[in-house]
Amino acid sequence: MKTLSVVLSVFALTLGCGPTEEDVRTIVRDELSRASSVEHITEANVIGPYAPAIKLGRFLFVSGQIGFHPETMQLDGIDIESQTRRALDNLMAVLGKAGYDSSDVIQCSVYLKEINDFQKMNLIYGGYFEENRYPTRTTVEISDLPRNALIEISAIAYKRTSP
Repeated sequence: MKTLSVVLSVFALTLGCGPTEEDVRTIVRDELSRASSVEHITEANVIGPYAPAIKLGRFLFVSGQIGFHPETMQLDGIDIESQTRRALDNLMAVLGKAGYDSSDVIQCSVYLKEINDFQKMNLIYGGYFEENRYPTRTTVEISDLPRNALIEISAIAYKRTSP
């Protein structure tokens, strides 16, 4: 019954209503304490010493994805639109390898080299998630990204039922 309560609370949270900030802390603490092992998702090309994703309980923490084409390891275009699509495609591929999809994403962090690219990024980003069920998001401008990328996107996903 407690598992059902946790699932319903997280579900309500993703709908934008329900639990208080303290309830969310309790849900996360309880869920993480139940996680018996950490699983590293390694089936993706990376450009450094990090895991593409780590699964802890029903949570999946996805490392930042840039607009690299997975086969050529080169940036997919020089414009924000091309790199945004590729970064999101890469993010969705990592989610898929772990048994998750875009509907499981509860939070994204977007790092832009130029905040003036926000509108262009936003139009593409919105197409990767179900309308009116978007994850929370933080978008910030930063001075530089790996390999001179224009965008990097990381995510946290939560599987409402066991994958």
